[in-house]
Amino acid sequence: MARRREILRTALEVIARSGYSSASVRELADAVGLSQAGLLHHFGTKEELFIEVLRARDEVDAAVAAGDPAPRRSAPDGSAPGGPDLAAVPLELGRFVEILRRNAEVPGLIHLYTRLQAEAADSGHPAHEYFRTRQQRVLAGLARAVRAAQLQGDVHPELDPEETALELVALADGLQAQWLLDPRVDMAAVMARHLERFRP
Repeated sequence: MARRREILRTALEVIARSGYSSASVRELADAVGLSQAGLLHHFGTKEELFIEVLRARDEVDAAVAAGDPAPRRSAPDGSAPGGPDLAAVPLELGRFVEILRRNAEVPGLIHLYTRLQAEAADSGHPAHEYFRTRQQRVLAGLARAVRAAQLQGDVHPELDPEETALELVALADGLQAQWLLDPRVDMAAVMARHLERFRP
């Protein structure tokens, strides 16, 4: 199990450095001191390895989502180093913005996620079930966050939590695709401005 975790950690580093398309099984195997067959012994296929890399990143995102929300602006000039203005973002949803900000720091991971997600639309793809299950989990978590923010009076009470969650996921996925085309797109800032509109 420790070896598997080491492989996943190293694979994430290689993908972050080289990108998804350039991360060959040979490079990943060399990075962890295994043969290609030895690496695939732990995961079966390159696709399964990449699915597990995404699962490992999901665990990091889940910890962010469960932890403190992203920091609010605190500098005298109203700026927040390394992040968008979250002062007007509903508190419960600030974590979602933070996840987008963190994802922008790992371009290879965004490329991996976006590419595999598109391929997994085919029900026969090895990642299809992963993305289907992940979608359900993320939508449920965001809907809970919207409801909690509504109870706090931070989100307009007439918004449907499930529909709003779907809107946020669609926006996040679209922003990641746009960011791959133009890294100047500030995904977190766009999402933060969008969330400001949810205020009553």
